[in-house]
Amino acid sequence: MIKILLSFAACLFLYQAHPQDGHRIRLTLKPYKSVKIYMGYYYGKAKALADSAMLDEAGTGVFAGKDKLPGGVYFIVSPGRTILFELLLDKNQVFSISADSTDLPGSVVFTGSPDNTVFQAYTRYTNAKGTQMAAAQKDLAAARGHSKADSIRLTEKIRQLDLDIRHYREDLIAKYPSSLLATLFHALKEPEVPEPPAAQKGAKDSLFAYHYFKVHYWDSISFTDERLLRTPIFEPRLEKYYQTLVSPEPDSIEKEADKMLLDARTSKDMFQFLMVWFVQRYVNPTYMGQDAVFVHLFEKYINTGQAEFFTEKYRQFLNNRAYSLMANLIGEPAPDLLMVDTLDRPRPLYGVDGKFIVICFWDPTCGHCKEIVPKLDSIYQAKWRKEGVKVYGVMVDGGREAWLQFIRDHNLTDWIHVYETKTRQDSVEAAGQPSYKQLYDVYQTPILYLLDKDKRIIAKKLSYQQLDEVIDLKMKNIKSN
Repeated sequence: MIKILLSFAACLFLYQAHPQDGHRIRLTLKPYKSVKIYMGYYYGKAKALADSAMLDEAGTGVFAGKDKLPGGVYFIVSPGRTILFELLLDKNQVFSISADSTDLPGSVVFTGSPDNTVFQAYTRYTNAKGTQMAAAQKDLAAARGHSKADSIRLTEKIRQLDLDIRHYREDLIAKYPSSLLATLFHALKEPEVPEPPAAQKGAKDSLFAYHYFKVHYWDSISFTDERLLRTPIFEPRLEKYYQTLVSPEPDSIEKEADKMLLDARTSKDMFQFLMVWFVQRYVNPTYMGQDAVFVHLFEKYINTGQAEFFTEKYRQFLNNRAYSLMANLIGEPAPDLLMVDTLDRPRPLYGVDGKFIVICFWDPTCGHCKEIVPKLDSIYQAKWRKEGVKVYGVMVDGGREAWLQFIRDHNLTDWIHVYETKTRQDSVEAAGQPSYKQLYDVYQTPILYLLDKDKRIIAKKLSYQQLDEVIDLKMKNIKSN
């Protein structure tokens, strides 16, 4: 019995000596009883659940686990999956919370968590200031055009309320410089652009402001602080940087991405987050030509074993996508197309001469093709043909008879109409070579490409209207030279 008591005492001593092992968050949440409650977290712009707890008849439950949860901004979720209020998790993960869901966030009280006590005070302060600001903005909208004096007064009031919040944050940073809350406030701060040097004043003011803002944009953020990933702050800042500050050319994006990934190299979670974010952004980019960024990421990181966190299935998708895109990057020679025409005569792509060549991959049974192909022919007949443009129409699917019938019905007589024979398809497959669909990344129809006279890819996957704008621009360049 003495040994048992001593063992119990030793265990108790160890527990008291290491009270911060794992996480244990006791929550009392009125008026909920005998229901399951959840704790979630932000991950970039997404949200996920981290833990759950069953509330007893007194409305009390415990979120507990032997491992600590990653630091960041978390939130309590109701049984109906509504976010009730936020909390911070960092080094201390053993504390208590009491709250009443009918009075949030005012009723929230933290015990044993100084960080959250300060965070809650900040939340109440900003909520109060936010209410005042919203009222002032509503009054300002009503005053505009009626009272200049009221407009000036209300504008100044809004400015002062915003300044109050900023000063409140600065005070908390000064008091708690190493806290997670201070890290979050730093992450919210954007560079304040000073007056340009005397030598740069005048016409270059805007350029100075842009460069200064861009160079100092990440000054207050560490790419090794994984806590930032579990906040609603980091990903929007990342998005803003690449949307508004980084030049859209692939070379510029690649340089920025490489630098960020290098800075995050010692942080496994940050490196993974950034890599996934870049891949998802550029594997199917918004702007033409930026798929070159994905190819760069694939060659430098994914294909060299530096991104093993992707699942096998997704890695196979990335592998196939990369090899499809490598063959049709902007500025590179287009792969040859060994096709035959409507009379089964060879008409390879590289046998076509023209100032520009529009390749149209289409299917006579595709609803969108039925709408777009006649419109494409109309602009070709009215404009492009006179300018020396050739249209090389590739029948992707739909069958030979439907293809020929559509050509006759819509009088598409001036195109170079081609398709790939079954014999050619079989030989390509038997040789283990990529199909033309892979080489041109044809996964839907219609798809348009624009080549120059040397068969280099100028544009791809644009609408025929956008293609017309590109041709106009290229024609002007030819005439000016």
